[in-house]
Amino acid sequence: MTSLINNETRIKVSSVLNRDTSNYGKQNLIDGQVETCWNSEQGLPQHILLDFSSPVSVQSIVFQFQGGFVGKTCVVVGSTAETPNDYSVQIDTFYPEDINSEQTFNCEPTQPLKRVKIIFEESTDFYGRITLYKLDVLGN
Repeated sequence: MTSLINNETRIKVSSVLNRDTSNYGKQNLIDGQVETCWNSEQGLPQHILLDFSSPVSVQSIVFQFQGGFVGKTCVVVGSTAETPNDYSVQIDTFYPEDINSEQTFNCEPTQPLKRVKIIFEESTDFYGRITLYKLDVLGN
């Protein structure tokens, strides 16, 4: 398995804390820096959308949250190249722990997907904020 996220992968997020994209924007999810993060505004659900340059088969998703701001219910769905706006492919539902450590969630290899959407339906934060230091999607 290799990382499916590269410089051609487009990333969209539901919100950014105080609209401060330079400090808390989506680029921080994949920059490899331990001190930078994506931080959402308050409110649920929050989501991350990954648009791959070519179809991929997802096998694992890696998260590193800030404890206290964890997406405790993560629904992962996908769409095919033929219907990129129809997120009808159910990948899995994950329940991350409220910890700072990196967490890896494996799933059955998917059919080739053009887009993957990670939806945080619940948060450990009372206000529904998510703080994520690392995101990776592994597969073929």
